[in-house]
Formats: sequence, structure tokens, C-alpha cells
Amino acid sequence: MKPDEYIRRWHDEFTIIRRDLHAHPELGFEEHRTARVVQENLARLGVEHHTGIGKTGIVAVIPGRSNSRGRSVGLRADMDALPLLEENEFAHKSRYEGRMHGCGHDGHTTMLLAAARYLHETRNFDGTAYLIFQPGEEGYAGAKAMIDDGLFERFPAGQVFALHNWPGLPPGRIGITPGYAMAAADRIEITIDGRGGHGAHPHTVIDPVLVAGHIITAAQSIVSRNVSPIDTAVVSLCAMQAGHPGAMSVVPSHAKLVGTVRTFKPATQDMIEKRLTALVQSIGDAFGAVATLKYERVYPATLNHDREAMFAADVAERLVGAENVVRNLDPSMGSEDFSFMLQVKPGAFARLGQGGAEGGCFLHNSQYDFNDAVIPLGAGYLAALAESAMPLAK
Repeated sequence: MKPDEYIRRWHDEFTIIRRDLHAHPELGFEEHRTARVVQENLARLGVEHHTGIGKTGIVAVIPGRSNSRGRSVGLRADMDALPLLEENEFAHKSRYEGRMHGCGHDGHTTMLLAAARYLHETRNFDGTAYLIFQPGEEGYAGAKAMIDDGLFERFPAGQVFALHNWPGLPPGRIGITPGYAMAAADRIEITIDGRGGHGAHPHTVIDPVLVAGHIITAAQSIVSRNVSPIDTAVVSLCAMQAGHPGAMSVVPSHAKLVGTVRTFKPATQDMIEKRLTALVQSIGDAFGAVATLKYERVYPATLNHDREAMFAADVAERLVGAENVVRNLDPSMGSEDFSFMLQVKPGAFARLGQGGAEGGCFLHNSQYDFNDAVIPLGAGYLAALAESAMPLAK
């Protein structure tokens, strides 16, 4: 029996767990209730687990029937939610205003719990499975926090795998991207210091709003005129703060722009930082203002290892058939802090189809919800990765 078929008998039970987690979302490093739910379920099964790794992280340790070759595999799920107001009306909608599971981490946690139950009951592998319940993926670098806290020294997984739901694929399909799967995420903050004054006397001021407008326009030329057409990058300025909406005739002294840069190649990342720094400063100088850039590298690009990506695709084929596996799924300009784990250990990041994007609802949408129908398949795939990487001797 395939792992997903075995797990399907618990589908209703794990749907209840998933919806409970959805109703009680917690932000990065605040996942105390979520961690407690994970601990209680692992304890009920009698699974060895360790808490407080990277603040609120948990690692479960499940030995196989044997350990003749000393092999080990890490399976990772993220637990945190987003600072987002949910606009759904179903019974399990978020009970906390301004917080919601808008990226499906409630589903990821649930699927790894289901995989834990399956692996613990069957132990159909030769080695050790480490199940990593990670905090703070949404901008907090929780993966790095766990690594810095000794994750792989205490739980020395030989390979690591992660699975993320993907509304852009229909349920029942699994996608793998060889090489770069997700982009690096950088945060940019541009501060403009001018000289405020009366809007009716613009010749007496140095207008930071005008400077901001020129920077916004010029920043878009970096990708179109400095990045190779066969490379990919994004520069998005997503927020602007200047003045007061109630003061129609007051030119402010200061303005701030905040945005993000997304790249795959480190050389492209370096170039954009250099060009944007020069552009911001020169435009500020041209208008007599002082404009400065703060460039923060938040997450590196998620780079799947070739052998592990092929292995993950092969496992998926055995589970759902070749017709339901996308072996060259387009890379995403979104980011993932699983990238930190892939810098330390060989592994791969896969995406599990759940549908929804065709109706306009993708990840980080206020009306998003995880598709409970894919819980058995996602959990079964995680379990199959462990079994296939550490097969029992025949």
C-alpha cells in the first residue's frame, strides 16, 4: 500500500487538526500554541521529540526498523502565519484579527504530523527520519535560527526535503524545479531628506516627494537595461511614506520608500545593489536632497541540488504517475528560507498542487485557504521521500 493510501484513513482527523491550526494563526517565533499542538500529537504517538530549537522549533526523531548504514533524512514543514486580515467566512477562519494562515503553513504542519504518524507506525525504512517543524519562515529566517541553534549538529540529516502547497498546480500533481526554485529576497529602504515648506512656494523647498517619484521611475530601468534578457530579476517599490494626507499644502522634509529585490544569481544581486545605490544617491544629489539606500539581504535563493531534485521527482512519479509530475516547474520569484538548509545540506524543495489560482486566489491572499483534500498525498509524499532515501535491505 502506498503511503498516501495508508494515511487516507486518518484524513478526517487531520483535517480537524489543520482547521484548528488555521483558526489560531501565530506569527514568527510566537508559535507557542502551534508548537504545543505538534508536541501533544507527537507525545500521543510516543514519538521522541525535542523542543526550543530556534526558539519555537521542534524536531521529531523516528528510527526505522534498522539502521545498518547510518542514513538519515530531514523533512521540514514551516509553522508560522502572516500579518494579514483574513476575509473568509467559513467556520475555521482566523480568530485573531490581523493574522491568518495565508500561505498554507497550517497544512504543511499537518502533513508532517501525518507523515510522522505513518513513519512511526510502519517504520518501513533503514535509518533515521528527522521531522523538522520550523518557526518563522515569513521573514524571520527561522530556518537559519534553527541551524544556528545546532539543528544539524544535534540531528545530522544526510539530506533535507521540504514541500510547499502550490495553488498554480491542480490537486494530485507535484512539481520539481531543478536548480534555482525560488528567488533570493532582499529588502530595500530608501530615505530621502529634503527641506520642507509651503506647497505654494515650491522654490523655497527641496521636495522629497518629487525626488521619490524620480527614484521610483528610474529604479525600473535597472532590470530593463542592466539585467541580461535571459536572466531574471524584480525590483519593486511597494510602499511610500511622506507628509500627511490632511496637509495638502505642506511639502514634507522627509520621504521613505520600501520595497524588495528578487534575483537568482549572486552576480545579478550584487549588480542591482550597486546600481541602485548609485542611482538613489545621484538622483538625490541632482535635486539637492540627500537620498540613501539601506539594502538588506534577507533570504538567499533556493537552489535545489541536482541529484536530490531528480530523486524527489522519481519518488513523486512512483506515487502519482509520470503524467502528474512536472519535472521542470517554472522557478518562482517568491522566496523560501528553506534556502538556508539547502546551503548546508543536499536536498530539494518540491511544490504540491492544490488548485485555487485559476480563481484568482494565490498564496498571501486574504481569501486563501489550504485545500484539505491534498493532506494524504502531501503527507504520503514526505513519508515516501524518507522510505525511498533509506530503503530496507531486501
